[in-house]
Amino acid sequence: MTEDNVVFVGKKGTMSYVLAVVTQINQGAKLVQIKARGKAISRAVDVAEIVKNKFVLGSKIDDILIKTEEIKTDEGSLLKVSAIEITLIK
Repeated sequence: MTEDNVVFVGKKGTMSYVLAVVTQINQGAKLVQIKARGKAISRAVDVAEIVKNKFVLGSKIDDILIKTEEIKTDEGSLLKVSAIEITLIK
């Protein structure tokens, strides 16, 4: 898997990420990974479902990985955040 086939979901609107995933698939990617942490997890799930049900019919969710990641805050302390990786295949 190349880094090109990964869409990191953050604070933008849901449709921005849907467009990014659909663009990847239209450019020939057979597999796109949608990644998110913390509060963006629900947006990542929305993106996967919208792509699957409205834009790329016939695509399906191949794998879902949930985990806890440790990130360093500005003060230097470690913070545990939930993360998700959703793999969509065409």
